[in-house]
Amino acid sequence: MNRALPDVRLRVPTDEDAFAWHRIFADPEVMEFHGGKAAELSVYEELTARQRRHDAELGFCLWTLVDVEGEVLGFTGAQPWPREWGPKGEIEIGWRLGRAHWGKGYVTAAALTTLERVRAAGVSDVVAMVSPGNERSIAVTRRVGMELAEVVTHPTTAEPAHCYRLAL
Repeated sequence: MNRALPDVRLRVPTDEDAFAWHRIFADPEVMEFHGGKAAELSVYEELTARQRRHDAELGFCLWTLVDVEGEVLGFTGAQPWPREWGPKGEIEIGWRLGRAHWGKGYVTAAALTTLERVRAAGVSDVVAMVSPGNERSIAVTRRVGMELAEVVTHPTTAEPAHCYRLAL
């Protein structure tokens, strides 16, 4: 069954979004594939500041995902892969959504918007790094046309990490 995707807005993160992200990501279910718990508030403050720089310099970032009423749902967007392992030097798309909003199409809608925006910014291909057990995120990669390109080993957990790829 195909259903219409919800309307979403992506905006450059504000200082206040650090607080919203910290609150939303305090849910252990949301953080299951991201270390199990939310980072300290200071990490989200630095992350939102870095995303504002990315937007100014690159034309894209991890945007705050907002519904039509203006409620912060999480983030979706793109940034240069920030680690020394994996797809170093490539542009990664990613998403993280509050538990109350899962299964409603928000991430798929926002990921499609992200792909349009990074394509317009001149990016020729993107990756998405996903834990192999994260079936919800794997489903999103498939919905937006990505394919599994390689499996790399996470250097600290020794667990596999799947790298999905899409040429734009």
